[in-house]
Amino acid sequence: MAIIRCPECGHQISDRAPVCPSCGVEIADRVTRCTQCGEVYFNDLHECPNCHHANMNYRDATSPVYEQAVEQEAEPTATVDTTPPASNGDMQRPKKKPTTLIIAFIIAIIACGVGYYFYHNAQTKEELEAYEFAAKSEDPIVLQDYLDRFKDAPMAHRDSIHVRLTAIQQMDSEWTDAWVSNSKTALEDYLDKHPDSEHRAEAMRKIDSLDWVAARSANSVDAYQFYLEDHPNGAYVDDANDGIKKINAQTVQPEERAMLSSLFKQFFQSIDAKDENGLTSTVSPIISSFLGKVDANKNDVITFLHKLYNQEVASMSWHLLNDYKIDKKEIGDEQYEYTVNFSADQAVNKVNDTQQTMHYRIKAKVNPDGKIAEFNMTRIIQ
Repeated sequence: MAIIRCPECGHQISDRAPVCPSCGVEIADRVTRCTQCGEVYFNDLHECPNCHHANMNYRDATSPVYEQAVEQEAEPTATVDTTPPASNGDMQRPKKKPTTLIIAFIIAIIACGVGYYFYHNAQTKEELEAYEFAAKSEDPIVLQDYLDRFKDAPMAHRDSIHVRLTAIQQMDSEWTDAWVSNSKTALEDYLDKHPDSEHRAEAMRKIDSLDWVAARSANSVDAYQFYLEDHPNGAYVDDANDGIKKINAQTVQPEERAMLSSLFKQFFQSIDAKDENGLTSTVSPIISSFLGKVDANKNDVITFLHKLYNQEVASMSWHLLNDYKIDKKEIGDEQYEYTVNFSADQAVNKVNDTQQTMHYRIKAKVNPDGKIAEFNMTRIIQ
């Protein structure tokens, strides 16, 4: 007995084994060993499949001589031979080869199926990851790339990305229209429609710029103040404050006009009442020019009061015509000097019961402390 390799499947077996336990092909009395190279092969082959040396034990299972030899060998034996006839064995061996091919074919199909399964899973995973990324993206290039790469993706995924891409493209188109319109209203309408747009900050800066252009064009305190109220953190807050400051430096505000009017009323009412303290409280300690006198003081003002009330005057009354013409000049940081021109009438009641009315044109200057720093009058003859 010797160990050989099955000529059919290559499995190691005994040369006396009835059949190969691996593939089922018959072995005992059906194989021979090549005397030239030692290869084991079936008896029904003419030559060694390895070295092509002639098979000295070749038997043709279909020849009459072989069948007769089998019959003659079986006749003198009384016992029943359970070994199937050689012809039957020879006929069964070819049936094993299709079985092997079928098994190999099935294995190939399974291998292909497994390969396709893993390939399909990989493709599905890649598509899902790309879909999730595109679904969160605002970039139309990313969305279009998904549609181009995954043409066989689930219809729900493609429809979702397509709808999103269309919406973003529409939004981009609306943004372009709003931007080139250079209109605050168009930009505000865009933001109302797309409050979470990636262009929101850019739109707000554009609106800020447009409002500043409008405020600067109007060049009024109200316009600058309106800008500051709408854009407390705008890019032009400092410019707006400077604009207000500049206008205030050149424009007399209502409260300033009221202050000046009250000052001169007190000045002349104090003259009417012969109130020295009230009169001197309206003037600066040093008056650059007072009725032609340079660097006058409060005593000069009191002297003026006494001259008005000479022996012939019983009383007098000053009436201001409120025709103020006021010029404003900034002489320090938010410190202003006012030049005031106005008219006044003087009604004098004399001791002889006569009355005299005189008209004056007055030019005065008021310092930032609200005191008269210059005062001159010119009589108008009518």
